[in-house]
Amino acid sequence: MSTSRYNDEIVISWPELHRDARYLSKLLHSQGTWKGIIAITRGGLVPAALLARELEIRIIDTVCVSSYGTEGGAGAEQKQSEVRVIKGVEGDGAGYLLVDDLVDTGRTAQVVRRLLPKAHFATLYAKPAGRPLVDTCVKEFKQEQWIFFPWDIEYRFARPIKDGGGMSAAPF
Repeated sequence: MSTSRYNDEIVISWPELHRDARYLSKLLHSQGTWKGIIAITRGGLVPAALLARELEIRIIDTVCVSSYGTEGGAGAEQKQSEVRVIKGVEGDGAGYLLVDDLVDTGRTAQVVRRLLPKAHFATLYAKPAGRPLVDTCVKEFKQEQWIFFPWDIEYRFARPIKDGGGMSAAPF
């Protein structure tokens, strides 16, 4: 990660993500009823599905954006590019939950907020640069931490140290 602006990595497990989504659902349920959910693709799709289940919401739409280029590698080495809206939604978002997994720099959030200024913006996680754009979030991380979501990683057998297995990264 030496060429990256990130100096730490956080791995979110499926159980942790599910627990955080249930907690976010509890916070949102206490704020009233919602007409539906608008997920920001792609990161907001899984949290939107979990929230829809917990809040018994049947109307789900997407606003499709792209803000990371394919050049520069994977994970923390990805390069942010211009935020492009590939598919929007009608209306101003009144009565809807706008859902994403993470607000990082806030670039995507700013664009989507302009499209849906009256939506309630909820994310599982937020970093300082993007946090002011979010109405409700569960956890905050440092700006220099790269977040790996369960869909970003693969699980593999790890050979025991005694049998020649190595560690690919420092322990958390």
